[in-house]
Amino acid sequence: MEGFESAEMEDAIPEFTLKEIIAMERLFKDVGEKCLSQEFCQELVDSFSRSKHRTGKPAIQWEQVQSWFQDKQKRIAAKVFTSPVAIKEFNEPSDWALRINVPERLRKTKAERVAGLSELAFEAKSFKDFAWYDVAAFLNYRVIHTGELEVRVRFSGFSYDQDEWVNVKRGVRERSIPLEPSECHRVKVGDPVLCFRETDVRAIYCDAYIVEIQRHTHETPDCPCEFVVRYTYDNAEAKVSLSSLCCRPE
Repeated sequence: MEGFESAEMEDAIPEFTLKEIIAMERLFKDVGEKCLSQEFCQELVDSFSRSKHRTGKPAIQWEQVQSWFQDKQKRIAAKVFTSPVAIKEFNEPSDWALRINVPERLRKTKAERVAGLSELAFEAKSFKDFAWYDVAAFLNYRVIHTGELEVRVRFSGFSYDQDEWVNVKRGVRERSIPLEPSECHRVKVGDPVLCFRETDVRAIYCDAYIVEIQRHTHETPDCPCEFVVRYTYDNAEAKVSLSSLCCRPE
């Protein structure tokens, strides 16, 4: 796993969104040395700042964007491995991908727009406990030796020292949605769910499947039904209420 020289350096990394990182990757390829100028970097910052995806996130400065391009240039000079698999994966349409515009004069040609993520919320799986957590920010990405794409994730509610590299295909998806009492009828045996799991030492959300349902008459606003789930990680079974279940994205 790649790392940084110190915790202070790690914490100082600007939290570019994955959309912004992909935009900078493409612009670096298109305009070359021009991307290092103050004017270029400031215009790109202005473009990023107007995006609704940056709402609520720390402001970024043109010097941070310039530093990102300089680091990119150094990595290219050092012949760090890159792969067309990553660009292909981001450019191909998917259920949660779209394309965004950057200012026209920042681009070398009109041929392409920059690939990025939609405003959909995401969750990612931690390799430490195999639980799913909401994503606060995508910090960076890389291509590993197998050609697969990984993103560096900051989990919502956690500090920088808990950041992880996560495989995009196996560990990133749209955020699961809690089920309302009125949606009880939607849950069927065999359905995949994200289930709250609480033990003496931890409380996490894990993937599970519904193996049995005990239906009861709804006489109050709350759902009285009971659901038996089998956790994917260790095949343990538990009886839970609807309030512990979230509908996983398809």
